[in-house]
Amino acid sequence: MKPVKAINDLLEPWTGRVASAIITGVDRAIPPRIVRVNERQGELVIELGDGKAPINVPLSGGNNNLASLLGGANVEVTLDPKHFVFRSVEVPARAAGFFEGIVRAQIDRLTPWTATEAVFGCSRPTASGSERITTIVAFTTRKTVDKYVVPLSRFNLAAISIWTQPTEYPVERLKVFDQNSRHYLGATRLNRALKVIFGLTGALALLAVLSAFFVSSYLGAQEEEISNEISQRRAAIRASTASGDRSPIAMFRRRKLATTPVVLVLDGLTKVIPDNTYVTELHLAENKVQIVGISADASSLISLIEQSRTFKNATFFAPTTNSPTDRNERFHIEAEIQASAGGNP
Repeated sequence: MKPVKAINDLLEPWTGRVASAIITGVDRAIPPRIVRVNERQGELVIELGDGKAPINVPLSGGNNNLASLLGGANVEVTLDPKHFVFRSVEVPARAAGFFEGIVRAQIDRLTPWTATEAVFGCSRPTASGSERITTIVAFTTRKTVDKYVVPLSRFNLAAISIWTQPTEYPVERLKVFDQNSRHYLGATRLNRALKVIFGLTGALALLAVLSAFFVSSYLGAQEEEISNEISQRRAAIRASTASGDRSPIAMFRRRKLATTPVVLVLDGLTKVIPDNTYVTELHLAENKVQIVGISADASSLISLIEQSRTFKNATFFAPTTNSPTDRNERFHIEAEIQASAGGNP
């Protein structure tokens, strides 16, 4: 689990800042509803405005109708000044940027509580001289704040803040406590989601790299195998060419010399066949020729064909028949082609 923890620690700062930035942007673009709650005679009431009657907010629970009104809202609770101690604090103008720390360091002197027990809020500083400023600070205990914050938080608020209106000093409302639940919970969930997304993206990237590596290796092996096969074929062709009579070219020449050209066969038949004979079919197969036709004297064709230097061993390969319309005969003669008929290359 140490690698996982190391990765989580590495991503935490980045995802935390990104999540906070996203939540802040969403809050600015879609701010939550503001619901104002005031304390009246020890009870909390929601001011609806527009002449509507206020709604009581029981701290002990029991009013489920408030869930739709308070859920997801920014609740501002204004408490009675009796819960607070007000002090006027004067500091040098140059210390305006450190005012909160100065007040926190003097809580023990300004209030009956310690710094861990108290919460406070300050008004806008006003000039009390050429080089000094004065502000009004409201103090109360964290226990007092929790008395109102904890019961209201069960309504799934987006944020809750505690305010008070001083009666002794002419200043605006003072905020002494602020809790942004929407920002905290949303940022936490979004932070986790970003880590998951980053982890999945990293896993997919690693898988893609591994897949590319194996595919590249496979294609490289295939290419090498094909190259070797091409080399072997080329070597075989070169060897057969160098072996003389065994080469494909030599074999082609021998076949050419052994086969009588069709032109010579036709020329030989034209010389021996008389004018009263007509050839209707001619078939060549290796060293044999078959002719089919019509002649006035079919029997004389055998001797005429054998007298040619192109043919030998002439014979009828089918019976000779008389034509039903005239005195001619239909013949079927087969003869061998002499090897010398092919001529020289």
